[in-house]
Amino acid sequence: MEGKMEELQPGLRRIIAPNPSPMTYTGTCTYVIGTGEVAVVDPGPADPAHLQALLDALAPGERVSHILVTHAHLDHSPGARLLAEATGAPILAFGPPESGRAPVMAELAARGHAGGGEGVDNAFDPDILIEDGETLSHGDWSLTALHTPGHFCNHLSFAMGDALLTGDVVMGWSSTLISPPDGDLGDYYRSLARIEAQSPRILYPGHGDPVTDPQTLIASQRAHRDARTEQIRSALTERPATPQGLTRAIYTDVPAALLPAAERNVFAHLVEMSVQNQVTAAPDLRPEALFSLT
Repeated sequence: MEGKMEELQPGLRRIIAPNPSPMTYTGTCTYVIGTGEVAVVDPGPADPAHLQALLDALAPGERVSHILVTHAHLDHSPGARLLAEATGAPILAFGPPESGRAPVMAELAARGHAGGGEGVDNAFDPDILIEDGETLSHGDWSLTALHTPGHFCNHLSFAMGDALLTGDVVMGWSSTLISPPDGDLGDYYRSLARIEAQSPRILYPGHGDPVTDPQTLIASQRAHRDARTEQIRSALTERPATPQGLTRAIYTDVPAALLPAAERNVFAHLVEMSVQNQVTAAPDLRPEALFSLT
């Protein structure tokens, strides 16, 4: 229900931003936590109309006390500054866009191999940094932050009792995009395991409907990534290839407009396979490299 506030469970409401696309599904889910003095998770894009719809949908006398951001993509974080200016509430997040990068990803970025993906909010600069495992409480609400990189290095999920707000690291409508150096397949696997270990009853993702069977979905998404790695390994058994060549060989049923995103996913697999010493890149690790089995 784009533009309409809906209650998902006691103390948790959602309003969907009007930014549907092949990458965002029906739009970015903005969540409102608690009643009275509320937290807003992921204000979404820099869309004054969406933020006004959010403020108009609050109950009489309610105000925003905290603005939380899962990660610094343009469909999640730019609205935070506009909402902060309108309400005076501080912006809280794990850190700026490069926070939490693994060394291999930091090296890729330093050599100029950033790019692709959904669009990084390079201007994102939170007022307050949230540590992994930190619990935030105010009024009648409490959330625990979990650093869950993989889709994005500064990605946080938020536990609310036995519910978990998972941003873009786990979504019900699609597997997530992993685009190095901001996305990291090794981190993604570790984040899936961490979310599993929480044994959540339900997941509330950054796009799409709530996930009511988290364990089954996570197992499916892990299996999907494992199968993709095996497809890449099988293709490289025949001959060395670039990420672009592998993408065209593997993603035979994907619309041409989505192939660039698919290629970023393939590169993410190749980076992790390189870290595991399963493939070798020539002349070095980069999106245009020629990869062969080690």
